[in-house]
Amino acid sequence: MFKKLYPYEYAESVFTIDYEKLYEKGFRGILFDLDNTLVPHGEPSTPEVDELFKRIQKIGFKTFILSDNGVKRIEAFLKNIEQCPYIDNANKPKPDNYLRAIELMGLQKNEVVFIGDQTFKDILGANNANIASILVKYIGYYTEKKIGIKRHLERIVLKFYNRSKKYKNRIGNIEIKEGSKMSNKKLLSERSDFLFKLAVRKGIIQRDIKDLFSREKFAHKKSSDKLPITISEYNSYLIKKGTEPELQENKVVNIEIASSKINGLIIHPGESFSYWKTIGTVNKRKGYKEGRVIINNKVKPGMGGGLCNLANTINLLILNSPLEITEFHTHSDALAPDYGERIPLKDGTCVGYNYIDYRFKNTTDSDFQLNLWVKDKYLYGELKCVRDFPWEYKITEEDHHFQKEGDNYYRVSKIYQNKFDKKSGELLEKKLIWDNHSKVMYDHNLIPKESIRL
Repeated sequence: MFKKLYPYEYAESVFTIDYEKLYEKGFRGILFDLDNTLVPHGEPSTPEVDELFKRIQKIGFKTFILSDNGVKRIEAFLKNIEQCPYIDNANKPKPDNYLRAIELMGLQKNEVVFIGDQTFKDILGANNANIASILVKYIGYYTEKKIGIKRHLERIVLKFYNRSKKYKNRIGNIEIKEGSKMSNKKLLSERSDFLFKLAVRKGIIQRDIKDLFSREKFAHKKSSDKLPITISEYNSYLIKKGTEPELQENKVVNIEIASSKINGLIIHPGESFSYWKTIGTVNKRKGYKEGRVIINNKVKPGMGGGLCNLANTINLLILNSPLEITEFHTHSDALAPDYGERIPLKDGTCVGYNYIDYRFKNTTDSDFQLNLWVKDKYLYGELKCVRDFPWEYKITEEDHHFQKEGDNYYRVSKIYQNKFDKKSGELLEKKLIWDNHSKVMYDHNLIPKESIRL
C-alpha cells in the first residue's frame, strides 16, 4: 500500500553484486531487466551470464526476467537458462507486472530485489511497486552514438549519487537494522552538516527530475465551500509536554502557515496529492520558524520543524478513506511519552522537502476535499467528499511493547488498516501498514515498566 522512495543501491554490473549478502538479509527472489543489464541490447546470453544464474539459483534465489521486450527475444536469451520464468512487454515503470512477478514467484515484496540499468524505468518501477532495487551500469553506455535525454539526465543523477557504499547502511530500499555487522558505520551524510545538506540537495534534484517525466496529475484547485459528506476527521493538541516551549510554540506557527496552503484543496478523480507540491518551500521569508526536526536520528532545532505533525494528521485522514496512499515515510513514533490512550499512528509520519514526500491518489470516481486549520493550538483536519461510501475503516495496533537492544530501547508493534462493511460490520480486508520498530527518543525511565519485554 505504501511506497518508500529510498535511494537505490548502485553496482558496476550484475557480476559485482554480493548475492550471498542479499540472501543473508532475507531476500529470496531476484527480478532482472534484460537488455543493457545482463547483455547488450539484442544480444544472446553469454556463458558468464548462464553461469551467474546457476550460481544465484544454487544460493537459493528464485530468478525472474521482467522485460519490455517481446516473447521471442526473451525466450532466445533464456535458451540455456533453466528455472527462470518471465513477463514480456512489462510496461515499466508501471508497478503491475512487478507485483505480478512477485506473486508468480510465491514471495512477499520485502523478499524481492529488482536489478536494472534505467533509473526512470527500472528503478522507478521498483519504487512504484515498493520493492528493493539495484541500479547497474548501462552496458555500452559510453559507446553509444545516440543517447536520449533521459540517458543524459540519468548521468546527472549518478554524479550526485554517492557511490561510497562502505559507508551506506542500506541494500536497495531495505534498511539494515541496528545490530547488524554494518550498524557501527555512519552514513557519509551523517559525518558533517555540509555532507548532510549535499545529500539533501541530491535528493531534491532526483525528485525534480523524476516528476519532470511523470505523467501524474497533481491536485491544485481549492474551494472555500466545503463538500457535503465527512469521510474522516481528526484533531490533536500541538504542544507536547516536557519539551522545549519555544520550539513547541514555533511548531504551531509553522503548522498554521502550511495548513493554510492545503485547506480547501479539491482532489478530483485521477489526481494525486503531494504534500510538498501543495505547501512549497519552507523558509524564514514565508514566516516559518525553527521547530523540532529529526536529522540523522537526532532531534534538533530546524527551520519549519513540526511539519511532520501536519503530514501525520493527513495520513490518518486518508487511512480512514478509500483513497490510495502512494508514498509514505516514517521516523520514530517514540519521540515523547504517551499520555492517555495510545492512538496508533498519531506520530511517525516523516516528510522533508521535497524528496521525502507524502502522496495519495484519488482512485475513485468522486471529488474529495482536504480541510486543515489551527485554532487555540489544536490542529483540526477533515476529509470531505461529494458522496458517502459503503465501507468504514479502523486502524488497530497489535503486539505493542518496548524492547531493549544494546543501549537503546525500541517501540515494537504491528499496525493494521481494517476495512469493514458499514451495514453488516463484516471485515472485508486487513492490511499491515507499518511493522513498527521505533527508537525511543525520550528518557528511558519514562517507559512503562510493564510494557518492556526482555
